[in-house]
Amino acid sequence: MKRKPTAPAARRTRRSVVTAVATACAVVALPATATAAAPADGAAHSSGWNDYSCKPSDRHPRPVVLVHGTFGNSVDNWLGLAPYLVKRGYCVFSLDYGQLPGKPFFHGLGPIEDSAKQLSAYVDKVLDATGTNEVDIVGHSQGGMMPRQYLKFGGGAEKVNALVGIAPSNHGTTLSGLAALADQFPPVGDMVEEIGPSLLQQKKGSAFLEKLNEGGDTVPGVAYTVIASRYDEVVTPYETQFLDGPDVHNVTVQDLCPVDLAEHLAIGLTDRVAWHETANALDPAHATPTTCLS
Repeated sequence: MKRKPTAPAARRTRRSVVTAVATACAVVALPATATAAAPADGAAHSSGWNDYSCKPSDRHPRPVVLVHGTFGNSVDNWLGLAPYLVKRGYCVFSLDYGQLPGKPFFHGLGPIEDSAKQLSAYVDKVLDATGTNEVDIVGHSQGGMMPRQYLKFGGGAEKVNALVGIAPSNHGTTLSGLAALADQFPPVGDMVEEIGPSLLQQKKGSAFLEKLNEGGDTVPGVAYTVIASRYDEVVTPYETQFLDGPDVHNVTVQDLCPVDLAEHLAIGLTDRVAWHETANALDPAHATPTTCLS
């Protein structure tokens, strides 16, 4: 006869399941581990971004706003791509959003609706500083999806020329099937919600995503690019990242470089194939072919 677990054993089992799933869900858009506090908005970074004296050039007339992913911040998520774009003559800015009390350095956890409002205020700040009328936005994971809330419901379409999403959670994730456990075991969902509301909002089929995608993925006047990897283990299946609509360009990096092994983190942090496609999306008039040598 099968023995019933003792109360302490049962509690340990429940804690193990909750911890495993919560940790897995928390990985959505997880960047490199934060090792230092991100500088306050407006502080110039040593690699040349967040320089509010920067004035866009005729070649690159719009500032670029970088939007980190869940558990990210305005520095760690962009230690590679920001200098890459600055070197190519862009005025580059990055913000922190979705902060929660008691969780320093690791942001993107708050309700996505509130994060979109923070993005709206930040875009206005960048426009005022640079004297421009539009920005381009580049985001990683949640940072590639969250701006769509701003575009669709926050008046952002009038202020944004292009949105480039790198591994964005546009249609949610099953997290390789683990997200379904949050439905089957309510305590798991409660624990994830305590970590940060944005986690369950990014689950496939969430009420937030149903509303965001209702009536179409895009809004008129904005150019959309999605850059995805077949090896993405966080936003799964990877095809859920793609958008449908006019002025949409969906890219799979392995179609450009078959030996590219970038997964969810690397595609945003270190993958020069993705970076080159980002540069092409920001300046399509001067786009060049993206290859393994890019």
